[in-house]
Amino acid sequence: MKEMLELFLTFSKMGVMTFGGGMAMLPILQREVVDNKHWATEEELVDYYAIGQCTPGIIAVNTATFIGQKKGGAIGGILATLGLVFPSLVIISLLAGLITNFSHLAWVKNAFAGIQVCVCVLIFNATVKLLKKSVVDKPTAAIFVLVLVGSVFLNVSPVWFVILAALMGILLKNLEVKA
Repeated sequence: MKEMLELFLTFSKMGVMTFGGGMAMLPILQREVVDNKHWATEEELVDYYAIGQCTPGIIAVNTATFIGQKKGGAIGGILATLGLVFPSLVIISLLAGLITNFSHLAWVKNAFAGIQVCVCVLIFNATVKLLKKSVVDKPTAAIFVLVLVGSVFLNVSPVWFVILAALMGILLKNLEVKA
């Protein structure tokens, strides 16, 4: 029971402290889950991010569910997910009325502009951390470059990039083993 409460409270703390959506939450997930709690390794977390990006829903919520399930089974997954989304639900419910009443004010617009810049930096930092852990050799660098170029120039669902990257990973790693 104590472990379940710890799951809920840890993810609730992340839910309260995170602004900017699922991608902005990734650095906080990494710090809490890998560095502080040791509930997953960095490699496992990268895998959770990849799977979380491919599945329906917000990547941070999906990742919380995976980590909770790893720590406490189905109940752990549910509690971690609820812990992550509950604070946001409360905050959004409270702010929804206020935002519509004050959104025309210059200081509110400026505050949101500043928050957007901050969120971009948080997402960039999470991307750099993922990049360092994911691009570890020539095959993974090749996959990275191909997906990057494809995502910039093609209007294709990210799901296709993940599927193709998985197939390329299998192919390149098998060719590497045979060589």
